[in-house]
Amino acid sequence: MRIDRFLSNLPRFNRQQVRVLLVQRRIRIDGQPVSDPKAEVREFSRVELDDEVLQAGKPARYFMLHKPMGCVSATRDPEHKTVLELIHEPDPQDLHIAGRLDYNTTGLMLITNDGNWSRRLTQPQTKLPKLYYVETEQEIGPEYVETFARGLYFAFEDLTTLPAQLQILGPRSARLSIVEGRYHQVKRMFGHFNNKVLRLHRERMGPLLLDERLAPGEYRALSDAEIRLI
Repeated sequence: MRIDRFLSNLPRFNRQQVRVLLVQRRIRIDGQPVSDPKAEVREFSRVELDDEVLQAGKPARYFMLHKPMGCVSATRDPEHKTVLELIHEPDPQDLHIAGRLDYNTTGLMLITNDGNWSRRLTQPQTKLPKLYYVETEQEIGPEYVETFARGLYFAFEDLTTLPAQLQILGPRSARLSIVEGRYHQVKRMFGHFNNKVLRLHRERMGPLLLDERLAPGEYRALSDAEIRLI
């Protein structure tokens, strides 16, 4: 929200008073005096008038989790353990999942309270690649590479998937890079060849790689450098 709109929404200020406060540089956002009415106020911003706090703000939080099997990507579930139950941090109700994984899919999961950051990570327009390690019931042939690169038609959604890159590692193992997140997309892509996915593990989301030091169920805070990558 713009700072002039933020201030005008407070019952104590009218538009003329807001203009004067900005001209006088009496408003600070995160400690910096501002005069531009278009200066952005985010939910994490600290906004002050002289020595008075108008919005205290709150810290933005970013976590990397190694999701284990048998855990649902939800804030609460009546039957199964949720990924948020693995995050032992204050105010867990403020956190949400950026990019869900199926119940038995393992690997990289990102959890945050920053909605703008998670939208940049997951919205289709950004086309950030997601890298999966896949093990299958039957052998994976070279025709998979060509078919996935062309895109597969999903009748239920009436769409064709965007080109995906498949690297065959062994007779029944591969790495697959996709830029979408359709419902059970990876399993459905291999299902096109009637080949069941036995293991699915997400290794990377865009520039963020799962920390190999994290055991399943463990998590850590992202570094400032990692946060800025998105």
